[in-house]
Amino acid sequence: MWRIIPPVIPLKNLHQVVLRSSVNTVKLYHAKSGCFGYRPAPQIIHAESEEELQNRIKNANILRLVNAYREHGHKFADVNPLKTKNRDFQSVLKNSKEFSLENFGLDNVDVNKYFKLSGLLCYNGQEEATLSEILTHLEKVYCGQLSAEIHHIEDESEKLWLAQLIEKSVLYWTLENESKRQNYLAKLLLKSEAFDNFLAKKFPTVKRYGAEGAESMMAFFDELFLQSSYSKIQELVLGIPHRGRLNLLTGLLKYPTAQLFHKIKGNSELPPGAQGIGDVLSHLYTSVDLEDYDLRVTMLPNPSHLEAVNPVTAGKARGRQLTLKDGCFSNLADSPLGDKVLSVMVHGDASFSAQGIVAETFCLANLPHYSVGGTIHLIVNNQLGFTTPGERGRSSRYSSDVGKMIGCPVLHVNGANPEEVVRACRLAFEYRRKYRKDVIVDMLCYRRWGHNEIDDPSFTQPVMYQEIESRPSVPVLYANSLEQKGVAAIGSEGDSQYTDFLNDQLKRSDNFIPQTSHLEGHWKGFVQASPDKITTWDTGFPLEGLLFVGAKSVETPDSFNIHPHLKKTHAEARIKKLESGAGIDWATAEALAIGSLLHQGYHVRFSGQDVGRGTFSHRHTMLVDQQTDEMFVPLNNMSEQQKGFLEVVNSPLSEEACLGFEYGMSIENPNHLIIWEAQFGDFFNGAQIIIDTFISGGEAKWLLQSGLVMLLPHGYDGAGPEHSSCRVERFLQMTDSREDGVDGDCVNMQIVNPTTPAQYFHLLRQQMVRNFRKPLIVVGPKLLLRLPAAVSTLQEMGPGAHFRPVLGDASVNSASVRRVVFCSGKHYYALAKQREATNSLDTAIIRLESLCPFPAEMIRQELKKFPQAKEFVWSQEEQRNMGAWSFVSPRFENIVGVKLKYSGRRVLAVPAVGIGKLHSQEVTDILSGTFPNKDN
Repeated sequence: MWRIIPPVIPLKNLHQVVLRSSVNTVKLYHAKSGCFGYRPAPQIIHAESEEELQNRIKNANILRLVNAYREHGHKFADVNPLKTKNRDFQSVLKNSKEFSLENFGLDNVDVNKYFKLSGLLCYNGQEEATLSEILTHLEKVYCGQLSAEIHHIEDESEKLWLAQLIEKSVLYWTLENESKRQNYLAKLLLKSEAFDNFLAKKFPTVKRYGAEGAESMMAFFDELFLQSSYSKIQELVLGIPHRGRLNLLTGLLKYPTAQLFHKIKGNSELPPGAQGIGDVLSHLYTSVDLEDYDLRVTMLPNPSHLEAVNPVTAGKARGRQLTLKDGCFSNLADSPLGDKVLSVMVHGDASFSAQGIVAETFCLANLPHYSVGGTIHLIVNNQLGFTTPGERGRSSRYSSDVGKMIGCPVLHVNGANPEEVVRACRLAFEYRRKYRKDVIVDMLCYRRWGHNEIDDPSFTQPVMYQEIESRPSVPVLYANSLEQKGVAAIGSEGDSQYTDFLNDQLKRSDNFIPQTSHLEGHWKGFVQASPDKITTWDTGFPLEGLLFVGAKSVETPDSFNIHPHLKKTHAEARIKKLESGAGIDWATAEALAIGSLLHQGYHVRFSGQDVGRGTFSHRHTMLVDQQTDEMFVPLNNMSEQQKGFLEVVNSPLSEEACLGFEYGMSIENPNHLIIWEAQFGDFFNGAQIIIDTFISGGEAKWLLQSGLVMLLPHGYDGAGPEHSSCRVERFLQMTDSREDGVDGDCVNMQIVNPTTPAQYFHLLRQQMVRNFRKPLIVVGPKLLLRLPAAVSTLQEMGPGAHFRPVLGDASVNSASVRRVVFCSGKHYYALAKQREATNSLDTAIIRLESLCPFPAEMIRQELKKFPQAKEFVWSQEEQRNMGAWSFVSPRFENIVGVKLKYSGRRVLAVPAVGIGKLHSQEVTDILSGTFPNKDN
């Protein structure tokens, strides 16, 4: 059976013209940029013919030889620019055991003998070739300055497809006859070098992490943008570390050069009026429309924690795909994505092999709810970490080997050959376009200077840097090679003009005013939060709507076989509570909040380990048919008119990559509520880098607002040192809440410890209702999920209701209160029970539902109700050196004017004891310390 796959149709608005078509390629001219691009010509896909099969059998030795080169060629490839001198290439191959003709029974075969190539090898479209020609072709394909590792790919058809594409591309994807394209690339590289030289001269003490030695990355990106344009990619999301970042920003991404100089001189890169502190030079970012490529490129900000941006890039890309409806999104699975949005990640060699987040991100690559249709990875391989050489920085042969965990093909390319880098980009792009999987380009290069420009690398790598110092630069080598081939000389006129341009931009930088808008597109209409007040938002929902959502949240098709236990305790019990309007538990309130947001058209993504059922078997947002294993999400089937949908994501056992992914989704679209739940509260510490560098400071550094919700189950119930505490003290310490002044909404994170389902309901809805976005850290319950006392009424979620940062105490006679106990979270219920047991009617208990922003004014209003109170206590179940004590104590004293006494556990090196009797004794001590015996 034969099937014709048509070529990609050129975009009309780019004025592309098909210049040449052959069996293997279609060449296109991009009129706006004056550059060329290449697309595969129509492919004929067919089952292996009988002739090919017989030829494979007949020439099995040749096939084994071909496969040997496909498997081992990369080991001998000429891809290291620092090891090309005096390299006897033919001698290396001749003496290699992998390619010894004797191994294949070909040692006595006449090298001029012809063999049919059908089903064996792609060679210049020829049907047959001599053994000598076959060897020469294989050496050129797999042992040249571009080689491939593909033998670890499990799918044989996929592996063969890529091998054939590589073998064809040696001939058809060449720039040998394209002088205009070659000149363009040479100028692009020389421009990058001139930029670095200019910065080195004008700002000699600045750490700029230039591209010197790796300038071919500019050729890679220019080609990537062209190929994206030809393939109708609309947006490219890019995560990139420091190296070459400024070159790419100013060279291809139109970042204002005057703004860059303005920043280097110590000025802010943020627009006037923006509330923020900015970030260092090497973390600059942009989002820009490239008219020449008809492509929007978003370069994400990247903290100095190398590779941390990887999952953020993937999450941002998927969020953008969701916004653009790039593929089919549903509650259970997704179809291949990436027609409109391309994810690209750039890495350093040392960090790529050593940072665990790289493997975690690869783990997400092909999973439902995480796939982005394949990411193109570029390793800018300096062959060196800070001072650690590659052989001491990894246990594997290549830094790229971690990609093999998902069968990711790897293209190794010599970074001193920009034309081969361009071919590697085309191969990677075509593989990703066809298979929608990740692919790696490992570009071996070097750093002309040290880790940064003011470092002396000869201290630790003297031999390497003797070689580097003796070499002309990559741009100069390439330009000279073109002149030697008779290509028009590049000349110095362009360099002079560019230097004049840079000098002009340097003069303009003193008076430059950044104009970048950080709230545009679907963020238009949003504002930065107020620094002056804590606002109140009506987050209630019509009662009839809540009843409808609640009923639909447990409704299943007649053909669905729900677990009999869940039918009674989950579905039927929920309906009874809704009908009574009372006893609304935590899971029901959550379903009502999410369902009401879906009804209003918001998308909700709820991810984490086992969130569908819930770690404590309380949620059951996703039901499983007991006979077929079919999964069903009732909230996605409320009505045919429903616009929003709930994406329930039972994540892999990862925290750092998964949380980074969710953060990336949250910064994409303010109308997507992104919730991540830790299985236990302390699991978040596996993702501490994401919290420290993105969530807590993303808006302050980069003006990126995020409405991400983190649910962290917390509570001391005898579970021991782990799984008790979510380390709320860490989050409080990371906030910019003032201890000597009143907080407003502008704090960097909202940290809450709610005690009722209604409060939780309003918190979730508030994330979408407000006209700004802030991360929400919920110190979540465990025991409260089913505690009879921790329930709410439907009325508390109705119109006019809202989240209350402070819950006062109306259960006592205010005139008789002599002691006021402040607390937060689950601990309240233990205190209330103890007060009743001890008949302590002179004690009021006030709950701080919000810790940050600190609700000082609301606390004052509650205290006015108890004019006779003389004693004020903070009671917590956490250790004294943990929990909220060290946060609330100075704020009560400095802002509220109240000095608190402490009642809680003593200091400890770990969050909780591991001995049951000690835990019980601690509980007794806390309660008796909070309500001391009046007789003593």
